[in-house]
Amino acid sequence: MISVSEAKAILQELDLSRNVQVLPISLAQGFFLAKPITSQLDVPSFDNSAMDGYAFSWEEGLSKLELVGEAAAGATKLPKIRKGQAIRIFTGAPLPSGADSVIMQEKVDRKGTIIYFDEADAIFGKNTRLRGAQCKKGDIIAEAGAKITPGLVSLLASVGVAEVPVYRAPKVAIIITGNEIQDLGNKLRPGHIYNANGPALESWLRKLQVDEIQAIKVPDQKEAVVETLARALDKNDLIIFTGGISVGDYDFVKIALEENGVKQLFYKLKQRPGKPLYAGEKEGKIVFALPGNPGSVLSCFMQYVKPVIQSWKRDPEAWNHFQNLPLAQDFDKKIPLTQFLKARIQNGKVEVLQGQESFNLIAFGLADGFVEIPEESSLVESGTLVKFYPW
Repeated sequence: MISVSEAKAILQELDLSRNVQVLPISLAQGFFLAKPITSQLDVPSFDNSAMDGYAFSWEEGLSKLELVGEAAAGATKLPKIRKGQAIRIFTGAPLPSGADSVIMQEKVDRKGTIIYFDEADAIFGKNTRLRGAQCKKGDIIAEAGAKITPGLVSLLASVGVAEVPVYRAPKVAIIITGNEIQDLGNKLRPGHIYNANGPALESWLRKLQVDEIQAIKVPDQKEAVVETLARALDKNDLIIFTGGISVGDYDFVKIALEENGVKQLFYKLKQRPGKPLYAGEKEGKIVFALPGNPGSVLSCFMQYVKPVIQSWKRDPEAWNHFQNLPLAQDFDKKIPLTQFLKARIQNGKVEVLQGQESFNLIAFGLADGFVEIPEESSLVESGTLVKFYPW
């Protein structure tokens, strides 16, 4: 067995084959840019007013101006401004020829076609937005590797960028083993259990923007497991087994991995839950075999599969999505293993929940994530900072 930190170090060294896809900006949130993006135009693309007011040609000593017209946003026909003249202008409207300044409407006293104001409020260039002030055509506005956020989407749209090249998520196959596993919607037969792992993993994968998912259920038969894995390796980048990785008479996943030429990266970790976790690699394809209990599945997915997927998408923080928070109560760890415990945040502290058994899913309805209790720890006192991995 190896430690949790050793297993994560091995996975961080993987040479993942990353492909690029082009997505509409409205669907690209959460992905990472594969190339730098340049502006397609000057922004602003014309000189315009930053607020409602009066546009004029500045000169020293001004305290009144003659109104000669109006300009609203989107206006195309504008009068030419001479010294001593002004036009009523609205936010975003183009500055007319001859105008170089705007005085805000609250600073003006209007009487007929004449506006009066204090000389100190008439400032050269005030309340204007000049062409190219934000960026010029050809300027890089987003570097390669930048995470696409709603704010970046707004910027991209404002300069005419409709789609972007991003690192795509891997194609994933979920292989559910177990003769006792029964699909949802069917009446549960004696000795059988519903497929909880498949929907949970699909939900997590969708959250990570994996949109190519192949879900497969396979019986506990050696030939079936071997053949299913072979087909999955041919069509997918990442394969996730649940169950069948222990050493029971009906556990054929390890044999199937060997017969398909998958190179073992590690097998069995000093952790609970999920001690018999397996990770392997074949020609750039990654295989995880997770224990079958739902608690083990979700814990192992969070700690190992999720960051590998995020690395596939070139997330620079893939292995650092945790918070250091104080523990809400004392925790007495009686085993010399790293423990991942279902927990929630209460008043800024991490509360370890009741029902930590791998089969017990009640706590998942309350949990915000997992808390890590290190291998070397025994009694962890309230207030101690611990790693918390949010959902």
